[in-house]
Amino acid sequence: MDALEEKLGYRFEDRELLVHAMTHPSIAAERRDVVEDNQRLEFLGDAVLQVILTEHLYRILPDQAEGRLTKMRASLVSRQALTECAERLDLGEYLRLGKGEETNGGRERASNLADACEALLGAIYLDGGIGSATEVILRLIEEDLQGVLMGEDTSNPKGRLQEVLQALRRESPSYRILAEEGPDHLKQFRAEVLWCGKSLGEGHGSSKKSAETAAARDALESRRWE
Repeated sequence: MDALEEKLGYRFEDRELLVHAMTHPSIAAERRDVVEDNQRLEFLGDAVLQVILTEHLYRILPDQAEGRLTKMRASLVSRQALTECAERLDLGEYLRLGKGEETNGGRERASNLADACEALLGAIYLDGGIGSATEVILRLIEEDLQGVLMGEDTSNPKGRLQEVLQALRRESPSYRILAEEGPDHLKQFRAEVLWCGKSLGEGHGSSKKSAETAAARDALESRRWE
């Protein structure tokens, strides 16, 4: 868990909260010695995230109407946004899963990743209070927040890129990992997105998926297919 704390930029006073945040219900159902999973923390984290983003948007956008603020917040707290945040932290690596869930790809399941992300935020709130939770949340979503403020749809860059490219030519983009760097607990990947034999963008991430997502975002911003 030291590596996860390093990625978060936050050290827990009560490490059990972090352990609970990473405990999927499947392992609690299989093992009698595991008595608490992350569902209650997920419930709390969802509310903490909503409150912090609501206040932040309210303060930095004094001229925006309620409807616009609501749409911006919805984009930032969507399942897709939470899953991408979890992938950037590589939360799947730290999940405590039951054998069945592990076998069935639970470490990569979007719902597990999004739930763990919310549980983690709830754990930080309980451990360090609203100030610590605010600092971590705003740092984790900084890139997505900037995109929302610029009026971009930040959800699912890979899907949006495919739609744009297939409207031009019926060929899907492909991705490849160019490099893996760093020790296992702080691994960084560099990915490239290709289309019609041309490199459209590159991106970095703490998992292959997050690196591919960053590459797709780079391609959308650079528009190298034009």
